[in-house]
This record gives sequence, C-alpha cells and structure tokens, in this order.
Amino acid sequence: MDFILQTNNLSKSYKKKVNVLDNVCMNVPKGSIYGFVGKNGAGKTTLMRIISALNSPTSGGYSLYGIDYKDNNIMKARKKVGAVVETPSIYLDLTAKENLLLQYKLHGKAPDELNDLLNLVGLPNTGKKKARDFSLGMRQRLSIAFSLISNPNFLILDEPINGLDPEGIVEVRELLLKLHNEREITILISSHILDELSKLATHYGFIDGGKLIKEMSAEELEHACSKSMRLTVNDTKLFAQTMEKLNLEYTIISEHEAEIYSAIEVTPLVLALNDNGCSVISMTQNNASLESYFIQLIGGAHNA
Repeated sequence: MDFILQTNNLSKSYKKKVNVLDNVCMNVPKGSIYGFVGKNGAGKTTLMRIISALNSPTSGGYSLYGIDYKDNNIMKARKKVGAVVETPSIYLDLTAKENLLLQYKLHGKAPDELNDLLNLVGLPNTGKKKARDFSLGMRQRLSIAFSLISNPNFLILDEPINGLDPEGIVEVRELLLKLHNEREITILISSHILDELSKLATHYGFIDGGKLIKEMSAEELEHACSKSMRLTVNDTKLFAQTMEKLNLEYTIISEHEAEIYSAIEVTPLVLALNDNGCSVISMTQNNASLESYFIQLIGGAHNA
C-alpha cells in the first residue's frame, strides 16, 4: 500500500507539559479520506500543524510521499499539499473573488483557474457580496478554495465542519466527496461530529492523550461496530464486575444499559451474569455508532 503521510514515533512537548504527541505512528493511505478522531486536547491540531510545517517535532519524524521532512526535497512534496489548520485570512470587506485573487498573488500564481475554483467550491454567484455577509459554511468553502490554489493531491483539514449548521455541513461534505472522487485528492480530516465523519472516511485514526490508539479501515470499523450487543440489566455495576472477570470489551451507557463489543455466546454470558446477581432484562444486536466505539476505545486506553 502506498502512503502519502507516515509519522515515525512523532512526539511534541512544550515547556513544563506532558507530551502533546507521544510517539505517534500514523499511516495515511494514498487515495483515502482519513478521519482523525479525538477529543479536544488529544493532539489532533498539533499533529496537523507539524505536518503543515507550522511546528516542528520534539522527536521522531514524518515523511510526505516517502520523503523525510528533513530531506532537501521536502519543499517539492509540500507544494502538493493544501491545508486549512487554523482560521484562514479571509478579508471580510472583500468579495469571494477578491479574496481568492489576493491568495493567488500571495502564492505567486496567475489566477487562470480562479472562476473554475469558485465554481468547484460552490461560490460562483456571490458577486459583490462581502465575505462578512457570508454564512459560516460559505466562509469554510472559501477557505478550502485557498488550499486548492496549488492543485494539491493531499488536503489537511482541521475541524472543517465545526460550528456549521446542518446545511453548511452537507455543503462541505459534498465538496470534500467531490474533491476525493473527481480530483482523487487524499484528505486528512479531523472532526468532533463523529457521525458526520462516518459518512466520509475510508480510514480512521483514533488519538487520545497524545497517543494514537488504533488505526483501521472503514470496513474494519463497520465489522467492529456490528459485533456490539446492547443489554438492559438490573445493575450495571454488577454487569461491569462480570465483564472484567470474563475479559470482555464493554461500555456502560446508563444505570441499566450497557454495550458489549466482544464476540459472545449468549447462554454462558447470561449464566455468568446471573451468578453475580445481575439479571438480564433485554438483549438486542446493535450497530454501534462511531461515537460509542470511540468511547469504548479510549476507555480501554485509560484502563490499560
């Protein structure tokens, strides 16, 4: 498998702080939409800043297109990368076209494809409307247009749908799918809206406390989630005790509800619970959401 981005024990620490990134080994396949999943402060933005050359690693390293970040040829590789990691410099008193024209000048490129780019991101008819009057979704699509000026084949997007209304989320999602399917752009995307991320991603990386817990394909995630069993019991504390004895992966949802992710045999499970004073009220096969699977993952990491 070809990888556009690989990190090798990538670590980042600041003064008097624990590692923000702790020996992260990430592999982003060529042609993928890689969903980067983690809570606030998990290290997502720090990693994206390092890959975008806005920060340097404390130790470890990374490669783009197989070129080490310390190699003299890394600048050639960076020309193929577009990024929206922090709030872009949108000038609110300028139109979409004027903003984009300014970005072309900053990149030292002729604006030959300016109108095509506006069409691509769904902003062809904004005319004299100033950016200050744009919706958040329109501003986000304009930001993505900035990152496409160099015709990249790898796009790094940090929380591109954060704060958007449902219509804006759909617009950005459709744009990203178009870039992936029609322009064959590999995309690294982080998001807190995990159910929305599941509509895009072909691969996932789960990070917590600066550590990359797990990488998997969308197919592997679907298989993992499809194994879950939702139970209603009289006491989830007794349920948890039994799960620990049986060494099964589980999540406590509420006082009386829980979810098991491991493959199980129903009769031995019910007998084991009953022996511990835990009665099973109901049991149903359940397709776990990305969010519930992530909660189970980080719970396992914290208990490791």
